[in-house]
Amino acid sequence: MGNTIVVGIGEALWDVLPEGKKIGGAPANFAYHVSQFGLDGRAVSAVGDDKLGEEILENFHEKNLHCMIEKVPYPTGTVQVELDAEGVPCYDIKEGVAWDNIPYTPALEGLAEQTTAVCFGSLAQRSVVSRETINKFLDAMPEDTLKVFDINLRQGFYTKEVLCNSFQKCNVLKINDEELVTVSRMFGYPGIDLQDKCWILLAKYNLKMLILTCGVNGSYVFTPGNVSFVETPKVNVADTVGAGDSFTATFVASILKGKTVREAHELAVEASAFVCTQNGAMPEFPLYLKEKI
Repeated sequence: MGNTIVVGIGEALWDVLPEGKKIGGAPANFAYHVSQFGLDGRAVSAVGDDKLGEEILENFHEKNLHCMIEKVPYPTGTVQVELDAEGVPCYDIKEGVAWDNIPYTPALEGLAEQTTAVCFGSLAQRSVVSRETINKFLDAMPEDTLKVFDINLRQGFYTKEVLCNSFQKCNVLKINDEELVTVSRMFGYPGIDLQDKCWILLAKYNLKMLILTCGVNGSYVFTPGNVSFVETPKVNVADTVGAGDSFTATFVASILKGKTVREAHELAVEASAFVCTQNGAMPEFPLYLKEKI
């Protein structure tokens, strides 16, 4: 593969769970999981010049996760996470934090020009600074690269304008069933079934792929003229934090390593099911999983 650089750009933060704090942020989770498959995963974000920021950098270093993380004069991001009886998280995301202020630097532009695949979401685009940085990064990437928009709707931190722009910039969209309902309402798609909505989005934005995850009800990958469906395996759930990010990372790593869409889909389901059995967003994959790619 050589040096295939895969970037997760956006929030890096602490999820403050009932049992203590765990490192998180979807793009960082994504980059970490990609790196477990032997690709050059990079997390791009910003932290504050504070203890929590230092701990994030140390944590990534321990996990051998390469990163380009600037220190900025804002506090490191935190999220209060409450889990319901089923282990499903509810988030309270602090505002005006470091990852809202990711600077666009010459070094970051240099990274963009070498990037084979990127994953970005809507959360880090809630502030104008990080939004512009993400957009410039996407524009600086070479032609024929994978630009994955893992929509990740959180609280009220998204607008129709941001979503529309991101749909146009990406060529792979990852969305869950609840998010698809929200997007359909915002964009005025009639009350047709979920699959039809996916076909509309795929065509309208000329996407290579659209990934739809439906929790326990399985997941779909739509490509022009084809759809793959895989059932969700039943596992003992510790928590679902980061499961979606591991799905996206495994899928992207598989595609980059030459797997078919179907093979990539099956591996992604297996990886995310494993993450559900573990606490926190960044468990280490077992060897049998890593060796499948």
